[in-house]
Amino acid sequence: MISKISGGVTAAKGFSAACCAAGIKYQGRTDMAMILSAVPCNVAGTFTTNRVKAAPVLWDSRIVYDVRQAQAVVVNAGIANAATGDEGMALCAQTADFTGKLFGIPADSVLLGSTGVIGPNIPIDKITAGVSAMKETLSDTEEAGTAASKAIMTTDTVNKEFAVEFDLPAAAGGSVTVRLGGMSKGSGMIHPNMCTMLGYVTTDCCISQPLLQKALSAVVPDTFNMISVDGDTSTNDTLLVLSNGQAGNIPILEENESYAVFCEALFSVCRDLAVKMAGDGEGATHLVEMYVKGADTREHARTLARSVVSSSLVKAMIYGKDANCGRILCALGYAGVDFDPKDIELWLNGADGDVCFYQNGRTQDFDEDRALAILSETAVRFTCDMHMGTEEATAWGCDLTYDYVKINGDYRS
Repeated sequence: MISKISGGVTAAKGFSAACCAAGIKYQGRTDMAMILSAVPCNVAGTFTTNRVKAAPVLWDSRIVYDVRQAQAVVVNAGIANAATGDEGMALCAQTADFTGKLFGIPADSVLLGSTGVIGPNIPIDKITAGVSAMKETLSDTEEAGTAASKAIMTTDTVNKEFAVEFDLPAAAGGSVTVRLGGMSKGSGMIHPNMCTMLGYVTTDCCISQPLLQKALSAVVPDTFNMISVDGDTSTNDTLLVLSNGQAGNIPILEENESYAVFCEALFSVCRDLAVKMAGDGEGATHLVEMYVKGADTREHARTLARSVVSSSLVKAMIYGKDANCGRILCALGYAGVDFDPKDIELWLNGADGDVCFYQNGRTQDFDEDRALAILSETAVRFTCDMHMGTEEATAWGCDLTYDYVKINGDYRS
């Protein structure tokens, strides 16, 4: 049984975290964070599909795909270290080298993350000073993990962390409790095509690196790849999972029952972090959830659901609390999936009941006041039954408000 617990990246055994105010861009707040494992970890990752990739993405990709082990993560907020050429890669190497020497670990076991404004270079002296300061405050407490999750925020309004625990067979006999927790940041430049944010997940589960990567690649399509805020895929998207094996479970070396439980736990953490990001979109006042069922294939269900939450007209409709189902029908129709409009049903789902928008090829009469009440809820949910098969998918997004334009109209300042 998988149970939610409090905490984030320090929930698992052997992980500590820290943060500091390095003054890289922001003043008067923390803007650097660090995660450290007591021992080397197997590492898995997924990264942005944007052709323009930030220097930390290139650095981390090499570690994940070639080295396959890591022990530390250093992240800064405010400046993205993207479109910085050779200087950006040199900064990564200098940061990793300094951190490695400070902690007595290889430079290629140091993962890096940056988020913020694209273009400017980051002063190396502020980075090294920040790493030195964090070395003195590293802690395995829940508070340290929470503080780290706040330090990596940019336009986020709330920090995002989540953790679970579950039992697996123990190497010494009986069973052992395994923990898995994570943190993420993301509010703008969020659109399906990997994971659209910075995300870090830690676990004390003992699992092989190939299976860790396979598990992560399996859960991303229905979690981080099912969220959209604004249709823009970032240059810095990075999702990393570190496994240090400190729980003492029988090592997961094949796709057995323990592997299935681990995948379920990883899915739970990734889904929660993804939904938190969608609901905290820049300027958002509503989380939007689109559930598509009865599709002929899983990919078609995903495509249809993503099309709805990505639609600017749907987003504007929800902000204005206008029960205009034509916006949703339009987004379904141009998604690129072949279906018969006469066969589908569309519902608005409320906490105290549902409203049928569309059925038998035509819009339905409905109680406008009831629909307005549902559209006023913090989370607005829709269901579309395609009546084509048994596959389903859910996508998450947010409404589009005036504040989104205000935030992005002067982002550099």
